[in-house]
Order: sequence, then C-alpha cells, then structure tokens
Amino acid sequence: MTEIPAPRPVGNAEIIHHEGYDDAIVSPFVPAIRTVSDARLVFISGVTGAPVYHDHPHIAEVFDAMPMDALGQVTNAFDHLGLALEAAGCERHDVVNMIRFFTNVEADQDVVNRHQAAWFGGHIPTSTTVEVTRLATDPRLRFEFHVVAAAAAS
Repeated sequence: MTEIPAPRPVGNAEIIHHEGYDDAIVSPFVPAIRTVSDARLVFISGVTGAPVYHDHPHIAEVFDAMPMDALGQVTNAFDHLGLALEAAGCERHDVVNMIRFFTNVEADQDVVNRHQAAWFGGHIPTSTTVEVTRLATDPRLRFEFHVVAAAAAS
C-alpha cells in the first residue's frame, strides 16, 4: 500500500483518498471528491450518443443516423458532454461525478473506459456503473451518463 495522499485540488474540487489507497492500482474512478465552498453544482441530463435535442414522444427515424457501435456512441456522448460543460461554464476537470448506465457492461465498458480516460486527460471523477435492460431514448443506445460538475463561483 501507498501512503494516503493529501487532498489534491482539481478545478473547483479536491480529490480525496482514504485507507487502502495504492498508487499502483489503475482505476477509472476515485473514491471521493469534495467541492470547494464557493463552487456551484451543475447537473447534466443523461448524455448519450443520440442527438441531444429530439422530440418527445420519440421519433425512431431521428436516431437512425447515430452510430450503432460503442466507440461511435461514446465519441458522440463525450462530444455532447463537452458542449454541456462549456455552456455551463465548466471544464472537463470540473466533473465530480458520473453515473454510467450500460445495456451491456461486459461488451462496452472497456471501450468507454479507454475513451473516458483519454477525454479527461488524467482527471478521474467519482463514478458508479450500472447495467440496465434498456435506455428510454432509443433501444439501440448502448449507454447513458448522468454527470455532475462543480463550476467556479460567479
């Protein structure tokens, strides 16, 4: 085991580790992040590989042009996340939590983890991954991400 590091500032938050920390372990999440006192929380609706703006009730044809493969969908999803973060005045390192919903964790988690790691460029948010039967937007979607960011105080 490695000595527990002191809280590390990242954006408008601090990365927190606890007993059992081992810097030799490669992990796509950290156990805890706390926001600084003047940060504003930003909640981002479920991010997918589908068009962000679409009709409700859903029109299936709207989703025909989205990629059907995991890499295509995760690329779109993180592009959409980037747009939402920018619109909210946040940076990638301001993401403090992700809840990741997969329709097939075994098939897609490694592709998502690789893309997510590259996209965040070394920042690791807290996260939880859950497998679900299907997602509400379109049955061809493979995953959806709920994201919380800590924006700088205005």
